[in-house]
Amino acid sequence: MHSLSFKVLGDFNARSRMNLPGRGSFCVPEMEVGAMRCFGRHRAFGRTCRIVACASERNGDGGGGKQSQSSSTSPSRSFLSRSETYALLKQQLEVAAKSEDYEEAARIRDSLKLFEEEEPVLRLRRLMKEAISSERFEDAAKYRDELNEIAPHCLLKCASDATTLGIRVQVRSVYIEGRSQPSKNHYFFAYRIRITNNSDRPIQLLRRHWIITDANGRTENVWGVGVIGEQPVILPRTGFEYSSACPLSTANGRMEGDFEMKYIDRVGEQSFNVAIAPFSLSILGDSSDAF
Repeated sequence: MHSLSFKVLGDFNARSRMNLPGRGSFCVPEMEVGAMRCFGRHRAFGRTCRIVACASERNGDGGGGKQSQSSSTSPSRSFLSRSETYALLKQQLEVAAKSEDYEEAARIRDSLKLFEEEEPVLRLRRLMKEAISSERFEDAAKYRDELNEIAPHCLLKCASDATTLGIRVQVRSVYIEGRSQPSKNHYFFAYRIRITNNSDRPIQLLRRHWIITDANGRTENVWGVGVIGEQPVILPRTGFEYSSACPLSTANGRMEGDFEMKYIDRVGEQSFNVAIAPFSLSILGDSSDAF
């Protein structure tokens, strides 16, 4: 199994990509990406770094506490194939535009537009949104059930929000086109996490645990110390933000997990887990708002 550690300077909404070599592992999360930011009553600060990337071999015992397990449940193969086609078209459009082959770029653009109009998942999402806005809830339920049948991952938003013991964890994921290679089944997703301490006590983030599932139903559990090389202390009514990334071998997937934390204002406090609610990794994205 391979691990990849790097820091990236840039805005994930600008969409960039990366290729992950390796076999046996379809995702390596918590890859030390981007900027860390604390906010709240106390003075905020940020830190950004250039890309510093390296891949290293690891076995079950040597991945910095990371372990994996697999399962074989498989959702709709047809949706997976369509997602891969969509990703390839978008990559071809980018290549044509960069090489100034504008006739080809226009052709691919029109193909993408037609694809987006006819793609069942995008069409059902649009119909469900329209049904909800016009309060046709029976129709919305029908579209939801159809979506669940052909693409279960698509009912999950690319954002999540959960609160445990007054500690709120918000997540937003985005597909990074420029660092993916659909033709090689390499899809790169970035996500930003905001942790807000709404309790009256200071806390420290000790460890992270992720459960990552790809579109074939294969699952990996990953554990690690802290986040982006830090074990941040978060004071009451303040927060902490960081960005990281997850390469995947399929065009869709999901992540969820928890942070192990402890109160630090008293000696001998027991640690506790703070939930990270499930969120989607999808090349199709959704209408979830960034925080």
